[in-house]
Amino acid sequence: MQAWRVHTLGEPREVMRLDEVAEPVAGPGELRLKVRAANINFPDALMIRGQYQVRPPLPFTPGVEICGETEDGRRVIANPLLPNGGFAQYVTADARAVLPAPEALDDAEAAALHIGYQTGWFGLHRRARLQPGETLLVHAAAGGVGSAAVQLGKAAGATVIGVVGGAEKVATAQELGCDLVIDRRTADIVAGVKEFTGGKGADVVYDPVGGDAYTKSAKCVAFEGRILVVGFASGSIPSPALNHALVKNYSIVGLHWGLYNTQDPTAVRGCHEELTRLAAQGAIKPLISGRVPLKDAADAVQRVADGTTTGRLVVVPEGAS
Repeated sequence: MQAWRVHTLGEPREVMRLDEVAEPVAGPGELRLKVRAANINFPDALMIRGQYQVRPPLPFTPGVEICGETEDGRRVIANPLLPNGGFAQYVTADARAVLPAPEALDDAEAAALHIGYQTGWFGLHRRARLQPGETLLVHAAAGGVGSAAVQLGKAAGATVIGVVGGAEKVATAQELGCDLVIDRRTADIVAGVKEFTGGKGADVVYDPVGGDAYTKSAKCVAFEGRILVVGFASGSIPSPALNHALVKNYSIVGLHWGLYNTQDPTAVRGCHEELTRLAAQGAIKPLISGRVPLKDAADAVQRVADGTTTGRLVVVPEGAS
Protein backbone atom coordinates (compact mmCIF):
# COMPACT_ATOMS: atom_id res chain seq x y z
CA MET A 1 0.00 0.00 0.00
CA GLN A 2 1.01 3.66 -0.20
CA ALA A 3 1.82 5.67 2.93
CA TRP A 4 3.52 8.99 3.55
CA ARG A 5 6.50 8.58 5.86
CA VAL A 6 8.88 10.95 7.62
CA HIS A 7 12.47 9.68 7.60
CA THR A 8 14.10 12.85 8.98
CA LEU A 9 12.57 15.74 10.89
CA GLY A 10 11.96 19.07 9.17
CA GLU A 11 9.44 20.96 7.05
CA PRO A 12 6.64 18.68 5.79
CA ARG A 13 7.11 19.42 2.10
CA GLU A 14 10.81 18.58 2.38
CA VAL A 15 10.81 15.46 4.57
CA MET A 16 7.55 13.61 3.81
CA ARG A 17 7.97 10.80 1.27
CA LEU A 18 5.30 8.64 -0.35
CA ASP A 19 6.49 5.05 0.12
CA GLU A 20 5.27 1.59 -0.75
CA VAL A 21 4.92 -0.30 2.53
CA ALA A 22 3.31 -3.49 3.80
CA GLU A 23 -0.32 -3.25 4.86
CA PRO A 24 -0.68 -3.14 8.66
CA VAL A 25 -1.83 -6.19 10.61
CA ALA A 26 -4.21 -5.67 13.51
CA GLY A 27 -2.99 -7.02 16.85
CA PRO A 28 -5.05 -8.09 19.84
CA GLY A 29 -7.71 -5.49 20.67
CA GLU A 30 -7.11 -3.61 17.41
CA LEU A 31 -9.05 -3.03 14.21
CA ARG A 32 -7.67 -2.77 10.69
CA LEU A 33 -9.30 0.14 8.88
CA LYS A 34 -9.39 1.31 5.28
CA VAL A 35 -8.80 5.06 5.29
CA ARG A 36 -11.71 6.93 3.74
CA ALA A 37 -10.46 10.40 4.78
CA ALA A 38 -7.63 11.70 6.99
CA ASN A 39 -7.86 15.15 8.54
CA ILE A 40 -4.72 17.32 8.73
CA ASN A 41 -4.09 18.80 12.18
CA PHE A 42 -1.48 21.35 13.24
CA PRO A 43 0.05 18.74 15.60
CA ASP A 44 0.85 16.67 12.49
CA ALA A 45 3.10 19.50 11.31
CA LEU A 46 4.66 19.91 14.76
CA MET A 47 5.32 16.17 14.93
CA ILE A 48 7.05 16.25 11.54
CA ARG A 49 9.20 19.15 12.74
CA GLY A 50 10.02 17.33 15.99
CA GLN A 51 8.29 20.04 18.04
CA TYR A 52 5.37 18.05 19.45
CA GLN A 53 5.17 16.33 22.85
CA VAL A 54 4.56 13.01 21.08
CA ARG A 55 7.64 11.90 19.15
CA PRO A 56 7.12 8.64 17.26
CA PRO A 57 10.21 6.74 16.12
CA LEU A 58 11.50 7.37 12.62
CA PRO A 59 10.31 6.60 10.04
CA PHE A 60 6.68 7.33 10.91
CA THR A 61 3.46 8.13 9.08
CA PRO A 62 1.67 11.28 10.33
CA GLY A 63 -2.09 11.68 10.49
CA VAL A 64 -3.76 11.58 13.89
CA GLU A 65 -7.45 11.31 12.96
CA ILE A 66 -9.38 9.56 10.21
CA CYS A 67 -12.73 8.43 8.98
CA GLY A 68 -12.26 4.79 8.12
CA GLU A 69 -14.10 1.63 7.17
CA THR A 70 -13.97 -1.60 9.16
CA GLU A 71 -13.56 -4.95 7.46
CA ASP A 72 -17.27 -5.60 8.04
CA GLY A 73 -18.23 -2.34 6.31
CA ARG A 74 -18.91 0.05 9.21
CA ARG A 75 -17.96 3.71 8.81
CA VAL A 76 -16.05 4.93 11.88
CA ILE A 77 -13.77 7.69 13.15
CA ALA A 78 -10.53 6.78 14.86
CA ASN A 79 -7.08 7.88 15.98
CA PRO A 80 -4.60 5.58 14.19
CA LEU A 81 -1.90 3.92 16.24
CA LEU A 82 1.37 5.76 15.71
CA PRO A 83 3.94 5.42 14.23
CA ASN A 84 1.54 4.32 11.50
CA GLY A 85 -0.73 7.35 11.11
CA GLY A 86 -3.58 8.17 8.79
CA PHE A 87 -1.86 9.51 5.67
CA ALA A 88 -1.97 6.01 4.22
CA GLN A 89 -4.41 3.62 2.60
CA TYR A 90 -4.83 1.41 5.69
CA VAL A 91 -4.25 1.83 9.43
CA THR A 92 -4.84 0.03 12.71
CA ALA A 93 -6.63 1.52 15.72
CA ASP A 94 -7.55 0.61 19.27
CA ALA A 95 -10.93 -1.11 18.95
CA ARG A 96 -12.12 0.40 22.25
CA ALA A 97 -11.57 3.96 21.04
CA VAL A 98 -13.21 3.64 17.60
CA LEU A 99 -16.43 5.65 17.32
CA PRO A 100 -19.29 5.52 14.79
CA ALA A 101 -19.09 8.21 12.11
CA PRO A 102 -22.13 10.54 12.27
CA GLU A 103 -24.54 9.84 9.42
CA ALA A 104 -25.07 13.59 8.94
CA LEU A 105 -21.44 14.10 7.89
CA ASP A 106 -19.56 12.90 4.83
CA ASP A 107 -16.17 11.19 5.16
CA ALA A 108 -14.08 14.36 5.12
CA GLU A 109 -16.36 16.10 7.63
CA ALA A 110 -16.40 13.06 9.91
CA ALA A 111 -12.60 12.85 9.81
CA ALA A 112 -12.44 16.47 11.01
CA LEU A 113 -14.99 16.07 13.79
CA HIS A 114 -13.08 14.19 16.43
CA ILE A 115 -10.08 16.03 17.92
CA GLY A 116 -11.02 19.64 17.15
CA TYR A 117 -14.63 19.38 18.25
CA GLN A 118 -13.88 17.18 21.26
CA THR A 119 -11.27 19.75 22.29
CA GLY A 120 -13.80 22.54 21.84
CA TRP A 121 -16.56 20.75 23.73
CA PHE A 122 -14.42 19.72 26.70
CA GLY A 123 -12.76 23.13 26.77
CA LEU A 124 -15.92 25.18 26.67
CA HIS A 125 -18.16 22.95 28.78
CA ARG A 126 -15.97 20.93 31.15
CA ARG A 127 -13.15 23.40 31.74
CA ALA A 128 -14.51 26.91 31.12
CA ARG A 129 -18.16 26.15 32.02
CA LEU A 130 -19.51 28.41 29.28
CA GLN A 131 -23.06 29.60 30.02
CA PRO A 132 -25.85 30.76 27.67
CA GLY A 133 -25.69 34.52 27.19
CA GLU A 134 -21.99 34.81 27.96
CA THR A 135 -19.50 36.32 25.53
CA LEU A 136 -16.94 33.96 24.02
CA LEU A 137 -13.77 35.28 22.35
CA VAL A 138 -12.20 32.83 19.90
CA HIS A 139 -8.69 33.37 18.52
CA ALA A 140 -7.91 31.96 15.05
CA ALA A 141 -11.66 31.72 14.54
CA ALA A 142 -11.41 30.77 10.85
CA GLY A 143 -9.00 27.89 11.45
CA GLY A 144 -9.82 24.26 12.09
CA VAL A 145 -9.75 24.41 15.90
CA GLY A 146 -11.19 27.93 16.10
CA SER A 147 -14.08 27.28 13.71
CA ALA A 148 -15.14 24.32 15.86
CA ALA A 149 -15.14 26.53 18.96
CA VAL A 150 -17.22 29.18 17.17
CA GLN A 151 -19.88 26.66 16.18
CA LEU A 152 -19.95 25.04 19.62
CA GLY A 153 -20.14 28.45 21.29
CA LYS A 154 -23.12 29.45 19.16
CA ALA A 155 -24.78 26.09 19.83
CA ALA A 156 -24.36 26.76 23.56
CA GLY A 157 -26.15 30.11 23.31
CA ALA A 158 -23.08 32.33 23.64
CA THR A 159 -22.32 35.59 21.85
CA VAL A 160 -19.15 34.89 19.85
CA ILE A 161 -16.35 37.29 18.93
CA GLY A 162 -13.90 35.87 16.41
CA VAL A 163 -10.32 37.08 15.93
CA VAL A 164 -8.69 36.34 12.57
CA GLY A 165 -5.90 37.60 10.34
CA GLY A 166 -6.84 38.88 6.89
CA ALA A 167 -9.94 39.76 4.87
CA GLU A 168 -10.52 36.23 3.55
CA LYS A 169 -10.60 34.85 7.08
CA VAL A 170 -12.91 37.68 8.19
CA ALA A 171 -15.44 36.51 5.61
CA THR A 172 -15.09 32.90 6.75
CA ALA A 173 -15.62 33.80 10.41
CA GLN A 174 -18.70 35.82 9.51
CA GLU A 175 -20.13 32.88 7.59
CA LEU A 176 -19.51 30.66 10.63
CA GLY A 177 -21.84 32.89 12.64
CA CYS A 178 -19.55 35.13 14.69
CA ASP A 179 -21.45 38.09 16.12
CA LEU A 180 -18.33 40.26 15.73
CA VAL A 181 -15.16 39.59 13.75
CA ILE A 182 -11.92 41.44 14.52
CA ASP A 183 -9.09 41.42 11.99
CA ARG A 184 -5.99 41.48 14.18
CA ARG A 185 -3.95 42.86 11.28
CA THR A 186 -5.97 46.06 11.01
CA ALA A 187 -7.85 46.50 14.29
CA ASP A 188 -7.12 46.66 18.03
CA ILE A 189 -8.41 43.45 19.62
CA VAL A 190 -8.65 44.81 23.15
CA ALA A 191 -10.48 47.99 22.11
CA GLY A 192 -12.83 46.05 19.85
CA VAL A 193 -13.79 43.55 22.56
CA LYS A 194 -14.34 46.25 25.19
CA GLU A 195 -16.43 48.39 22.86
CA PHE A 196 -18.59 45.45 21.80
CA THR A 197 -19.17 44.32 25.40
CA GLY A 198 -19.77 47.78 26.85
CA GLY A 199 -16.47 47.66 28.73
CA LYS A 200 -17.13 44.32 30.41
CA GLY A 201 -14.84 42.12 28.33
CA ALA A 202 -15.12 38.48 27.27
CA ASP A 203 -16.40 35.93 29.77
CA VAL A 204 -14.50 33.07 28.12
CA VAL A 205 -11.45 33.26 25.85
CA TYR A 206 -10.59 30.27 23.65
CA ASP A 207 -6.89 30.51 22.82
CA PRO A 208 -5.17 27.96 20.57
CA VAL A 209 -2.53 30.54 19.58
CA GLY A 210 -0.59 31.72 22.65
CA GLY A 211 2.00 34.48 22.37
CA ASP A 212 0.57 37.91 21.72
CA ALA A 213 -2.98 36.51 21.53
CA TYR A 214 -2.76 35.52 25.18
CA THR A 215 -1.38 38.93 26.15
CA LYS A 216 -4.31 40.64 24.45
CA SER A 217 -6.77 38.20 26.06
CA ALA A 218 -5.60 39.09 29.56
CA LYS A 219 -6.32 42.74 28.80
CA CYS A 220 -9.92 42.16 27.72
CA VAL A 221 -11.13 39.24 29.85
CA ALA A 222 -14.13 40.01 32.05
CA PHE A 223 -14.43 39.91 35.84
CA GLU A 224 -14.55 36.22 36.79
CA GLY A 225 -13.73 35.38 33.18
CA ARG A 226 -11.86 32.28 32.06
CA ILE A 227 -8.93 32.17 29.62
CA LEU A 228 -8.84 28.70 28.12
CA VAL A 229 -5.32 27.69 27.04
CA VAL A 230 -5.67 25.17 24.21
CA GLY A 231 -2.38 25.39 22.31
CA PHE A 232 0.45 27.53 20.99
CA ALA A 233 0.10 27.75 17.23
CA SER A 234 2.13 30.98 17.28
CA GLY A 235 5.12 29.01 18.54
CA SER A 236 5.37 31.26 21.59
CA ILE A 237 4.38 29.96 25.03
CA PRO A 238 3.35 32.89 27.23
CA SER A 239 4.31 33.33 30.87
CA PRO A 240 1.14 34.57 32.60
CA ALA A 241 1.43 37.32 35.20
CA LEU A 242 -0.37 35.64 38.10
CA ASN A 243 -0.65 38.91 40.00
CA HIS A 244 -2.72 40.20 37.07
CA ALA A 245 -5.09 37.23 37.34
CA LEU A 246 -5.39 37.96 41.05
CA VAL A 247 -6.25 41.64 40.79
CA LYS A 248 -8.74 41.12 37.92
CA ASN A 249 -10.37 37.96 39.32
CA TYR A 250 -10.05 35.76 36.24
CA SER A 251 -9.03 32.13 35.79
CA ILE A 252 -6.39 30.61 33.53
CA VAL A 253 -7.60 27.15 32.54
CA GLY A 254 -5.62 24.52 30.69
CA LEU A 255 -6.92 21.79 28.40
CA HIS A 256 -5.14 18.69 27.12
CA TRP A 257 -7.95 16.72 25.50
CA GLY A 258 -5.85 13.59 25.07
CA LEU A 259 -5.82 13.03 28.83
CA TYR A 260 -9.56 12.27 28.77
CA ASN A 261 -8.84 9.18 26.67
CA THR A 262 -6.97 7.67 29.60
CA GLN A 263 -8.49 9.48 32.61
CA ASP A 264 -12.17 9.46 31.60
CA PRO A 265 -12.85 7.54 28.36
CA THR A 266 -16.56 7.33 29.19
CA ALA A 267 -16.72 11.13 28.95
CA VAL A 268 -15.15 10.98 25.48
CA ARG A 269 -17.92 8.69 24.27
CA GLY A 270 -20.54 10.89 25.90
CA CYS A 271 -19.07 13.91 24.15
CA HIS A 272 -19.16 12.07 20.82
CA GLU A 273 -22.85 11.31 21.31
CA GLU A 274 -23.51 15.00 21.95
CA LEU A 275 -21.48 16.03 18.89
CA THR A 276 -23.36 13.49 16.77
CA ARG A 277 -26.65 14.98 18.00
CA LEU A 278 -25.51 18.52 17.19
CA ALA A 279 -24.35 17.42 13.73
CA ALA A 280 -27.73 15.81 13.04
CA GLN A 281 -29.42 19.09 14.00
CA GLY A 282 -27.11 21.06 11.71
CA ALA A 283 -25.73 23.05 14.67
CA ILE A 284 -22.17 21.97 13.89
CA LYS A 285 -20.52 21.01 10.61
CA PRO A 286 -16.74 20.90 10.13
CA LEU A 287 -15.55 23.58 7.72
CA ILE A 288 -13.72 21.75 4.94
CA SER A 289 -11.77 24.16 2.77
CA GLY A 290 -10.12 21.48 0.66
CA ARG A 291 -10.15 17.77 -0.11
CA VAL A 292 -6.80 16.63 -1.49
CA PRO A 293 -5.74 13.28 -2.96
CA LEU A 294 -3.19 11.15 -1.12
CA LYS A 295 -0.45 12.14 -3.58
CA ASP A 296 -0.76 15.82 -2.55
CA ALA A 297 -0.72 15.30 1.22
CA ALA A 298 2.78 16.69 1.85
CA ASP A 299 1.94 20.02 0.21
CA ALA A 300 -1.32 20.22 2.14
CA VAL A 301 0.40 19.56 5.48
CA GLN A 302 2.89 22.31 4.66
CA ARG A 303 0.06 24.76 4.06
CA VAL A 304 -1.39 23.93 7.48
CA ALA A 305 2.07 24.31 9.01
CA ASP A 306 2.42 27.74 7.39
CA GLY A 307 -0.94 28.91 8.76
CA THR A 308 -2.31 29.90 5.36
CA THR A 309 -5.46 27.75 5.44
CA THR A 310 -9.01 28.30 6.65
CA GLY A 311 -11.04 25.48 8.13
CA ARG A 312 -9.71 22.00 7.46
CA LEU A 313 -7.73 20.34 4.71
CA VAL A 314 -8.53 16.65 4.46
CA VAL A 315 -6.64 13.92 2.61
CA VAL A 316 -9.21 11.84 0.72
CA PRO A 317 -8.02 8.66 -1.02
CA GLU A 318 -9.46 8.03 -4.45
CA GLY A 319 -13.05 6.80 -4.36
CA ALA A 320 -13.91 8.27 -0.93
CA SER A 321 -16.27 11.21 -0.39
